[in-house]
Amino acid sequence: MQHETQLALSFLLSQVLLLACADLECIPGFKQKAFYIEEPFQFTEDQPVLKLKFDDCKGNNKLTFEVSNPDFKVEHDGTLVALKNISEAGRTLFVHAQSEHAEDLAEILIVEEKENHGALKEILKREDNLGFLRQKRAILSSPVLVPENQRGPFPRYIGKVVSRSVGEGVRFRLSGKGADEDPKGIFKINENTGDISVTQVLDREAAASYELEVEITDVNGKIIDGPVRLEVLVIDQNDNKPLFKDGPYVGHVMEGSPTGTTVMRITAVDGDDANTDNALIRYDILKQTPDKPSPNMFFIDPEKGDIVTVVSSALLDRETMETPQYELVIEAKDLGGHDVGLSGTATATIVIDDKNDHAPEFTKKEFLATVKEGITGVIVNLTIRDQDDPATGAWRAVYTIINGNAGQSFEIHTNPQNNEGMLSVVKPLDYEISAFHRLMIKVENEDPLVPDIVYGPSSTATVQITVEDVNEGPIFHPNPMRVTKLENIPIGSKVLTVNATDPDTLQHQTIRYSIYKDPAGWLEISPTNGTIITTAPLDRESVYVQNDTYTALFLAIDNGHPPATGTGTLYITLGDVNDNVPSLYPTLAKVCDDGKDLRIVVLGATDKDLPPNTDPFTFELSKQTGPEKMWRLATLNDTHAQIILLQNLQKANYNIPISVTDSGNPPLTNNTELKLQVCACRKSKMDCSATDALHISMTLIFLSLFSLLCL
Repeated sequence: MQHETQLALSFLLSQVLLLACADLECIPGFKQKAFYIEEPFQFTEDQPVLKLKFDDCKGNNKLTFEVSNPDFKVEHDGTLVALKNISEAGRTLFVHAQSEHAEDLAEILIVEEKENHGALKEILKREDNLGFLRQKRAILSSPVLVPENQRGPFPRYIGKVVSRSVGEGVRFRLSGKGADEDPKGIFKINENTGDISVTQVLDREAAASYELEVEITDVNGKIIDGPVRLEVLVIDQNDNKPLFKDGPYVGHVMEGSPTGTTVMRITAVDGDDANTDNALIRYDILKQTPDKPSPNMFFIDPEKGDIVTVVSSALLDRETMETPQYELVIEAKDLGGHDVGLSGTATATIVIDDKNDHAPEFTKKEFLATVKEGITGVIVNLTIRDQDDPATGAWRAVYTIINGNAGQSFEIHTNPQNNEGMLSVVKPLDYEISAFHRLMIKVENEDPLVPDIVYGPSSTATVQITVEDVNEGPIFHPNPMRVTKLENIPIGSKVLTVNATDPDTLQHQTIRYSIYKDPAGWLEISPTNGTIITTAPLDRESVYVQNDTYTALFLAIDNGHPPATGTGTLYITLGDVNDNVPSLYPTLAKVCDDGKDLRIVVLGATDKDLPPNTDPFTFELSKQTGPEKMWRLATLNDTHAQIILLQNLQKANYNIPISVTDSGNPPLTNNTELKLQVCACRKSKMDCSATDALHISMTLIFLSLFSLLCL
């Protein structure tokens, strides 16, 4: 400890000698660069603490001081002043002085009063200043303060490291980021003297400090002392202007809001040291557009950036403004808003939002409309006025029919483009029932009105509707018309007398009838009385009949100007009669001449009629001639029978006469022939090309002769 004290005394005595020689050779900068302050119970507000002496050796022109702690300031004469009550030991302050020709840094340490500095304190006491060297290690290194953005030339001396290890071959070595680690070469140390220099311009916003280490080595690189921490602090310069980064800035305030209503907050950021005035931002409104009804509609809190209204609620009336949107040019300036501070600007848009303080009003008390009877659609557009914002529910209209729509023949909807009420007929009107209608309409907004506004008489209107008479077509009663008739009724039979009336009861018109569609041509209608008769037999089995129903259309035409036509539909349901003989299938069969299976063919019968005029069918085989019977017929069920051979036949073509009778009343019989081919069959192949001459049964000849005699 005694050795360290002696070393410190030697160093400080050298500083005293330098000061004594100042008159012989002026050295620019602080005359004392390190101080300690014995802290009393506290520093009181605006209390002078100590006095700093700076000399650039050229008159100190435009000398300025900056303090690293905002709780202190330096007067123009170098007096350090505490700005508020402070009671903190162990704090370090840095004072930066700059004139036109020189700049320098001083370090100040606040210590507790009870600390005993002994002889060191006495030796360094000069006037009212107390020099202080903080390090008590073998390597003495105070924090080095370097202003950012310093001008060259480089390298530039910034500080010195002192060691008790002196002698031949002793070397200083600097390491760490900024020295021998990336970014390399920013700081260098004179290995012989311990002088530290910076080689380039520093940027505090890139790196606010550098943590380095100093070691003492011998000529062989062996560490003698250290490492000792050396901190390089970059002193902030006001080289960043405030920036607005969160735009665009858009705020909304409801019209009629009271004075002092907060609209929005707009803030800027400054890249400089937040603990200095370089980043102390103040806000101001530079311009307001438009400037009516007042050039000062808004105020911005200079510290927080809150924009508030400053005009009365009466002036904040959206409907009386030149525009409901204001553009404010906001300035943010650092150095607490000082004139020499850097500034940035942004535009804040403030929209005056609408509230529903105006009820919609009809442009007229009464609207007129004319509509032809029998049509639907929009008949009149109802116009209104509303001073509220068209983009809001305070402007959009809702219409209601409150009287006169007993039959629900009318509806009203809002046109979203122009806010008009579109009154429509949705059920055709009848002139003969009512030629006039009177509706009462009210209009409201989608949003409710503010409490002090009500819907008045102007928010209701009447609509007078006149119905025009048109010549309407006659109407069939009933329509469609339905009758049931048996098919094959005699020609000229009456089917129906249609009835059509003219709805134009006030015009006393006559009606004539005609056929519009009669697909089969079976009908005729009297043009005067509407009686329909048959002109041909009705046939239920016709292709024009679907599901036993025949459809025809008729016209009823009045004698109006122009004539009007009505259409009636007639459905005739046809009852079945036994008017179709049954038909037999198949009519051709082939067998082998040596066939062992004598059941040669199964016959079926169909009938176009309906039950009971169809099956069960009766199948019969005409009598066979000759000494031996060749085949017989066996009934299988109501609709099928089977032909069975009684013996093998020679190759030939045979016609087998068969009759089939339905169950109608009276029954109908169909006499037909089954053509039977007896073919040669070899190896599962049938050859019918070599059949003998046709063998015709005597029964068939007899039946044919019988038919001729009956003609």
